[in-house]
Amino acid sequence: MKTKNQLLIRTVSINFGRLILFFFTIVLFTLSSCSPNEELRTQSESNLMLNRITEPGTPELLASLPSGGMGSAIGPEGDLFVTQSGAGGSILRINKKTGSITTFVSRLPTSVVPIGGVFDVTFIDETTYALVTLVGPFFGDNNINGIYRIDSSDSCTIIADIGQFALDNQPTGFDYAITTGLQYAIEVYHGGFLVTDGHHNRMYHVTLEGEVTEFKTFDNIVPSGLAVRGNSIYMTEAGTTVQFYGNSKIVSIDSKSLSISDVATGVPFLVDVEFNRGRTLFAISQGEWAGGADGDATEPNTGSLLKVNSDGTFTVIAEGLNRPTSLEFIQNTAYLVTLTGEI
Repeated sequence: MKTKNQLLIRTVSINFGRLILFFFTIVLFTLSSCSPNEELRTQSESNLMLNRITEPGTPELLASLPSGGMGSAIGPEGDLFVTQSGAGGSILRINKKTGSITTFVSRLPTSVVPIGGVFDVTFIDETTYALVTLVGPFFGDNNINGIYRIDSSDSCTIIADIGQFALDNQPTGFDYAITTGLQYAIEVYHGGFLVTDGHHNRMYHVTLEGEVTEFKTFDNIVPSGLAVRGNSIYMTEAGTTVQFYGNSKIVSIDSKSLSISDVATGVPFLVDVEFNRGRTLFAISQGEWAGGADGDATEPNTGSLLKVNSDGTFTVIAEGLNRPTSLEFIQNTAYLVTLTGEI
């Protein structure tokens, strides 16, 4: 007989099929309050091809985290910062040269859902901000879904209650299970933030004063990773389980008109997108379907790091990755975080 928590996790997993429970049905965590070189062009339907370079890059293990990794960011001094949800409830700092790990902040919210709690991280100047999700009364606690400003190694301040905004402005046009949504990625934008919600199919704009507005609403496409360049916002759409993420793609959104253009497609489960310093766009794919029920995880070691070509195709830079969740660049080196806690 399944326990109550097992049933909850399975129910959440199935309903997140259109969401990123691509990684979430794998119980890797145990279950706290806060104490391109050229302009990218739109792809045509006939252009769904994937190129492979002669010798794909071989990833080198930099660090292994105490538990699984989720979001990431490059800090003011150039090191890598990675969030640990689940039992971690922390943000870790990884030295980009030695791989040494230190705890930057702890005691961030956790959740009964193994991947709940602190999900992503970003910086404005010297100040750190954490994105927290899958907490609150729906999950049996009093924590807030939203953006937390990190004040010290063991304290923070809630600056935006995105969960309450979601409760007051429920989505329409598709089924959903979690009334507070699942806030996936945070990106600095015009002195505030953009936040994707992969469950409610929205992008929020959040000010430093905590004002939350709907920046863009979507059909059931599962918005995930974000990158901003000039007047364009680049976003990965993980895709829906109807085709098991076969409709996953990268799009660009004009920040003024909010018009959407396709950038690249042809690989499953795109979950993050980033530019390197040469203006070339890169993305990560979680990998291939494992063949289970809707919402089940991808096959281990089928993820990939991809370069986006100007004709809307991809070139494989590295493959065989074990469920990557986040991507960052320091100069020309890509740093990938995996669900299993490898950097």
